[in-house]
Amino acid sequence: MSPMDTRTATIAVLVENEAGVLARVIGLFSGRGYNIDSLTVAPVDEHGRLSRITVVTSGTEMVIEQIKAQLDRLVPVHKVADLTLEGPHLTRELALIKVVGRGEHRVEALRLADAFRARVVDATTESFVFEMTGNAEKIDAFCALMRPLGLVELCRTGAVAMARGTRQMGI
Repeated sequence: MSPMDTRTATIAVLVENEAGVLARVIGLFSGRGYNIDSLTVAPVDEHGRLSRITVVTSGTEMVIEQIKAQLDRLVPVHKVADLTLEGPHLTRELALIKVVGRGEHRVEALRLADAFRARVVDATTESFVFEMTGNAEKIDAFCALMRPLGLVELCRTGAVAMARGTRQMGI
Protein backbone atom coordinates (compact mmCIF):
# COMPACT_ATOMS: atom_id res chain seq x y z
CA MET A 1 0.00 0.00 0.00
CA SER A 2 1.51 3.33 -1.04
CA PRO A 3 1.27 6.39 1.27
CA MET A 4 -1.41 7.88 -0.99
CA ASP A 5 -3.66 4.79 -1.06
CA THR A 6 -6.85 5.12 0.91
CA ARG A 7 -8.38 2.49 3.12
CA THR A 8 -11.53 2.13 5.13
CA ALA A 9 -11.10 1.94 8.90
CA THR A 10 -13.54 0.77 11.54
CA ILE A 11 -12.58 2.58 14.73
CA ALA A 12 -14.09 1.75 18.13
CA VAL A 13 -13.87 4.43 20.82
CA LEU A 14 -14.72 3.90 24.50
CA VAL A 15 -15.76 7.22 26.06
CA GLU A 16 -17.38 8.70 29.16
CA ASN A 17 -21.14 8.86 28.64
CA GLU A 18 -21.59 12.59 29.20
CA ALA A 19 -23.16 15.52 27.40
CA GLY A 20 -21.14 16.91 24.51
CA VAL A 21 -18.79 13.96 23.95
CA LEU A 22 -20.37 12.93 20.64
CA ALA A 23 -20.33 16.56 19.47
CA ARG A 24 -16.60 16.74 20.24
CA VAL A 25 -15.91 13.55 18.29
CA ILE A 26 -17.94 14.75 15.31
CA GLY A 27 -16.27 18.16 15.56
CA LEU A 28 -12.87 16.51 15.32
CA PHE A 29 -13.89 14.99 11.97
CA SER A 30 -15.71 17.99 10.50
CA GLY A 31 -13.10 20.51 11.64
CA ARG A 32 -10.41 18.70 9.71
CA GLY A 33 -12.52 17.76 6.69
CA TYR A 34 -12.56 14.02 7.43
CA ASN A 35 -15.59 12.05 6.28
CA ILE A 36 -17.67 9.76 8.48
CA ASP A 37 -19.16 6.86 6.49
CA SER A 38 -20.99 5.42 9.49
CA LEU A 39 -21.43 6.40 13.14
CA THR A 40 -23.12 4.55 16.00
CA VAL A 41 -23.06 5.22 19.74
CA ALA A 42 -24.72 3.69 22.80
CA PRO A 43 -24.04 3.13 26.50
CA VAL A 44 -22.24 -0.18 27.16
CA ASP A 45 -21.89 -0.57 30.94
CA GLU A 46 -24.56 -1.41 33.48
CA HIS A 47 -24.32 2.00 35.16
CA GLY A 48 -24.49 4.05 31.94
CA ARG A 49 -21.15 5.74 32.57
CA LEU A 50 -19.40 4.50 29.42
CA SER A 51 -20.45 4.61 25.79
CA ARG A 52 -18.95 2.93 22.77
CA ILE A 53 -18.71 4.87 19.52
CA THR A 54 -18.09 2.98 16.29
CA VAL A 55 -16.89 5.17 13.41
CA VAL A 56 -16.29 3.94 9.89
CA THR A 57 -14.13 6.36 7.93
CA SER A 58 -11.68 6.29 5.05
CA GLY A 59 -8.46 8.04 4.18
CA THR A 60 -4.78 7.55 3.66
CA GLU A 61 -2.87 5.69 6.34
CA MET A 62 -1.51 9.03 7.58
CA VAL A 63 -5.02 10.54 7.87
CA ILE A 64 -6.35 7.51 9.74
CA GLU A 65 -3.39 7.60 12.13
CA GLN A 66 -4.08 11.32 12.73
CA ILE A 67 -7.76 10.59 13.43
CA LYS A 68 -6.86 7.88 15.97
CA ALA A 69 -4.24 10.09 17.68
CA GLN A 70 -6.62 13.06 17.89
CA LEU A 71 -9.44 10.86 19.24
CA ASP A 72 -7.07 9.45 21.85
CA ARG A 73 -6.24 13.00 23.04
CA LEU A 74 -9.87 13.93 23.76
CA VAL A 75 -10.34 14.07 27.53
CA PRO A 76 -13.37 11.76 27.92
CA VAL A 77 -11.83 9.03 25.70
CA HIS A 78 -10.69 5.86 27.50
CA LYS A 79 -9.57 3.75 24.55
CA VAL A 80 -9.31 3.90 20.74
CA ALA A 81 -9.03 0.73 18.66
CA ASP A 82 -8.65 0.40 14.90
CA LEU A 83 -10.45 -2.91 14.51
CA THR A 84 -9.51 -3.05 10.84
CA LEU A 85 -5.80 -3.29 11.66
CA GLU A 86 -5.92 -5.17 14.94
CA GLY A 87 -7.16 -8.44 13.49
CA PRO A 88 -10.35 -10.30 12.67
CA HIS A 89 -13.53 -8.50 13.68
CA LEU A 90 -17.28 -8.68 13.16
CA THR A 91 -19.23 -5.80 11.68
CA ARG A 92 -23.01 -5.67 11.57
CA GLU A 93 -25.76 -3.21 10.67
CA LEU A 94 -29.50 -3.27 11.18
CA ALA A 95 -31.77 -2.08 8.39
CA LEU A 96 -35.50 -1.55 8.00
CA ILE A 97 -36.54 -1.83 4.35
CA LYS A 98 -40.03 -0.89 3.13
CA VAL A 99 -41.20 -2.47 -0.12
CA VAL A 100 -44.54 -1.54 -1.72
CA GLY A 101 -45.95 -3.84 -4.37
CA ARG A 102 -48.62 -6.30 -5.46
CA GLY A 103 -48.84 -9.66 -7.14
CA GLU A 104 -45.63 -11.25 -8.39
CA HIS A 105 -43.48 -8.43 -7.02
CA ARG A 106 -44.83 -9.17 -3.56
CA VAL A 107 -44.15 -12.91 -3.90
CA GLU A 108 -40.63 -12.27 -5.21
CA ALA A 109 -39.89 -9.83 -2.36
CA LEU A 110 -40.87 -12.47 0.19
CA ARG A 111 -38.81 -15.15 -1.56
CA LEU A 112 -35.70 -12.93 -1.58
CA ALA A 113 -36.27 -11.89 2.03
CA ASP A 114 -36.27 -15.55 3.01
CA ALA A 115 -33.05 -16.17 1.08
CA PHE A 116 -31.37 -13.19 2.81
CA ARG A 117 -32.83 -14.09 6.24
CA ALA A 118 -34.71 -10.80 6.47
CA ARG A 119 -37.71 -10.83 8.82
CA VAL A 120 -41.10 -9.32 8.02
CA VAL A 121 -41.82 -6.91 10.91
CA ASP A 122 -44.83 -5.19 9.33
CA ALA A 123 -47.17 -6.21 6.54
CA THR A 124 -50.19 -4.68 4.83
CA THR A 125 -51.99 -5.78 1.68
CA GLU A 126 -49.65 -3.54 -0.33
CA SER A 127 -46.41 -3.33 1.64
CA PHE A 128 -43.81 -5.09 3.75
CA VAL A 129 -41.24 -3.76 6.16
CA PHE A 130 -38.29 -6.11 6.41
CA GLU A 131 -35.78 -6.15 9.26
CA MET A 132 -32.33 -7.30 8.32
CA THR A 133 -28.98 -7.58 10.06
CA GLY A 134 -25.66 -8.27 8.43
CA ASN A 135 -22.62 -6.61 6.99
CA ALA A 136 -23.03 -3.58 4.74
CA GLU A 137 -22.46 -5.61 1.57
CA LYS A 138 -25.29 -8.02 2.40
CA ILE A 139 -27.71 -5.16 3.10
CA ASP A 140 -26.61 -3.34 -0.07
CA ALA A 141 -27.18 -6.50 -2.14
CA PHE A 142 -30.65 -7.05 -0.67
CA CYS A 143 -31.63 -3.43 -1.31
CA ALA A 144 -30.39 -3.62 -4.91
CA LEU A 145 -32.68 -6.59 -5.49
CA MET A 146 -35.63 -4.88 -3.77
CA ARG A 147 -35.43 -1.64 -5.82
CA PRO A 148 -37.16 -3.03 -8.93
CA LEU A 149 -39.70 -4.76 -6.66
CA GLY A 150 -40.83 -1.52 -5.01
CA LEU A 151 -38.31 -0.43 -2.38
CA VAL A 152 -39.60 2.98 -1.23
CA GLU A 153 -37.87 3.59 2.10
CA LEU A 154 -34.68 2.50 3.83
CA CYS A 155 -33.37 3.15 7.34
CA ARG A 156 -29.98 1.85 8.52
CA THR A 157 -28.26 1.97 11.90
CA GLY A 158 -24.69 2.21 10.70
CA ALA A 159 -21.98 -0.25 11.63
CA VAL A 160 -21.27 -1.76 15.02
CA ALA A 161 -18.12 -3.82 15.30
CA MET A 162 -16.29 -6.02 17.76
CA ALA A 163 -13.01 -7.95 17.71
CA ARG A 164 -13.26 -11.70 17.29
CA GLY A 165 -11.78 -14.08 19.84
CA THR A 166 -10.45 -12.97 23.20
CA ARG A 167 -9.33 -9.44 22.21
CA GLN A 168 -11.49 -6.83 23.95
CA MET A 169 -11.88 -3.13 24.60
CA GLY A 170 -13.50 -3.65 27.98
CA ILE A 171 -16.47 -1.85 29.42
